[in-house]
Amino acid sequence: MNKILIIGAGIIGMLTARLLARQGISVTIIEQSYAGQESSWAGGGIISPLYPWRYSEPVTNLAKWGQKYYPDLLEEIHLNSGVDPEYIQSGLLYLDIEDELSQALQWENNHDYEFETLSGEQLKKVEPGLGFSALESDKKGWFTQSIGQVRNPRLVRALREDLLTLGVKIEQQTEAISLIKEGGRVKGILTDKGAFYGDKIIVAGGAWSARLLEKWVKIPKIAPVKGQMIVFKAKPGVVSRIVLSKGRYVIPRKDGRVVVGSTLEFDEFDKTTTDEVLQELKQEAYRIIPALEKYSVEKQWAGLRPGSIDGVPYIGEHPELENLFLNAGHFRNGVVIGLGSCQLLVNQLLGDKPIVDPSPYLLTGERLVNDSKEIDLRTAI
Repeated sequence: MNKILIIGAGIIGMLTARLLARQGISVTIIEQSYAGQESSWAGGGIISPLYPWRYSEPVTNLAKWGQKYYPDLLEEIHLNSGVDPEYIQSGLLYLDIEDELSQALQWENNHDYEFETLSGEQLKKVEPGLGFSALESDKKGWFTQSIGQVRNPRLVRALREDLLTLGVKIEQQTEAISLIKEGGRVKGILTDKGAFYGDKIIVAGGAWSARLLEKWVKIPKIAPVKGQMIVFKAKPGVVSRIVLSKGRYVIPRKDGRVVVGSTLEFDEFDKTTTDEVLQELKQEAYRIIPALEKYSVEKQWAGLRPGSIDGVPYIGEHPELENLFLNAGHFRNGVVIGLGSCQLLVNQLLGDKPIVDPSPYLLTGERLVNDSKEIDLRTAI
């Protein structure tokens, strides 16, 4: 295996390319837009599933693997690219989970995470900016210092620059038109700029992956799930922790900006933002951190998360076409489980011992044949 083609230059495609390039393999990425400009750019960058106890073991296993290796990887990418992804171990504070606290504590015990149950003034000490309602005497929070975050736009920029230093070719504004097949195997990709050939083809097109392949081969459904977000142009110290409450989060960045999100909207491929959501996110931000009311909203945007049927990404070779691989369907967890999913796929490509059991992620059995099954990820938030 000397050459790999990857469709999609998001976090998943670029991390996969990096792992392969460091093994001496020639990699070309084909991207219909610009590198890292879709959901990879739009996300909040929390290196944890939002409510980890709600997810299945396959998601948890990839998340734990990524959380272990991300800090060193991000430092290395920073040094190689000259772009700081702005990793911060800011910690994560959960509010309003009283009804799920026993489930969360059981999950903590099963997976060896370290959380603290806090109340009253303990909450104020962890996050001084919390609103009054969060500090009522019977209010409980759940906090861990171990969770970090990365600034998505800077991460994708750093990855792009890092890949160029490794010799990876990124063909931007290049649309994949069809597979080039010979019998039961894939040899390459025909694009609007010509044909590209490789020993293996990896589709990492996020929410567009199923739409891309469905005309060529049976593919499980991947639903685009829109998320709208806003960012306040605040000052350092207004918020010090990631705070999650009633499905909404605030994320402090190094420069003082505060990201607030996000919605779950099932609108196919529509990325339109609305004033209704803008007002709702602002009110939620003021409820959690009242001081944000003093600052203006700098930007509102939306991204499309790729949701699989069961919330678990598809990672592996397609059973009907040799040399065609898929790495897509990460839903809200593209950053936190992305590193693990890419390493697992590279394990399969190179025949190495897998970092986790690969069977839950493969395109086999029910995961492949139930391509018409409706996707409802409203509870996996």
